[in-house]
Amino acid sequence: MILVTGGAGFIGANFVLDWIAQGNEEPVLNVDKLTYAGNLETLASLKDNKAHVFVQGDIGESALLDRLLAEHQPRAVVNFAAESHVDRSIHGPEDFVQTNVVGTFRLLESVRGYWSALPQDKKAAFRFLHVSTDEVYGTLSKDDPAFTEENQYEPNSPYSASKAASDHLVRAWHHTYGLPVLTTNCSNNYGPYHFPEKLIPLMIVNALAGKPLPVYGDGMQVRDWLYVKDHCSAIRRVLEAGRLGETYNVGGWNEKPNIEIVKTVCALLDQLKPRADGMPYAEQITYVTDRPGHDRRYAIDARKLERELGWKPAETFETGIRKTVEWYLANGEWVRNVQSGAYRDWIGKQYGADEAKA
Repeated sequence: MILVTGGAGFIGANFVLDWIAQGNEEPVLNVDKLTYAGNLETLASLKDNKAHVFVQGDIGESALLDRLLAEHQPRAVVNFAAESHVDRSIHGPEDFVQTNVVGTFRLLESVRGYWSALPQDKKAAFRFLHVSTDEVYGTLSKDDPAFTEENQYEPNSPYSASKAASDHLVRAWHHTYGLPVLTTNCSNNYGPYHFPEKLIPLMIVNALAGKPLPVYGDGMQVRDWLYVKDHCSAIRRVLEAGRLGETYNVGGWNEKPNIEIVKTVCALLDQLKPRADGMPYAEQITYVTDRPGHDRRYAIDARKLERELGWKPAETFETGIRKTVEWYLANGEWVRNVQSGAYRDWIGKQYGADEAKA
């Protein structure tokens, strides 16, 4: 068995679904706190599947983790559990420190206690894989080379600072205690089951609802975009063959400015679900005040992962974004069910009251 934390969130749930779909004989013990972005409906297809055991819980609950580790004896832990939205971290940084820093510390301590008591063969085979972000490296200028694993950490938001702290804890637990860890730092993910506060799903949902499409500043913030299923395959590969104590950057080789992303989504919707009035969705684009400390550019150099482990993304941005838009068009019920009152309140707070109106 493997233990997955945060396995009801966007990337974690995709990983769990893909892991089981791959026909892996190892079942998944899935522990998720089920905050606003954790959604069991994403995992509905696994409801009666004995390969998936779900437990609602917090990685900060040491007693729960100790019990689950002792009971289920996982041979690996994959840690997705995190608060992950920069905008939310600006408004409420304490939750990010509690989950991403304190929670990771407590998870590491529970895992260390469990791992230390394993028989030597199981101890040697055990892995702790920590899933992190490219945002820990800070921001790049237009002509800077992409982030490699050797870049120094320069986090600029409460979110990225909390993730940087968690990365350092994982590294320290390896060097001090010998815990067999692996770390992945990924670029911006997109794809099915993405909570609609992030750029791509927000644009799709707002466009279909006839709402404004809010773009920060001039829209020229550049990100590298990684299809979530490619990210899942990279994590499986690192878990399988990554060198202990190493960090692997995971990227899609798709650097694009935000406004280009928004216009691409609009163009796909024009093809796949035209507006009733025949007008292009792009006319709904509206520019809003940029968020504080907005990093200008992220870019991932994923050559180490390709060189050492033979991994490359399967999707181009063009194929991945089409699959994503098609998924949202085909899964309107899932979208409606995640748009709770709390979500609408958040959108209103972040982008203005008009965005929250149905």
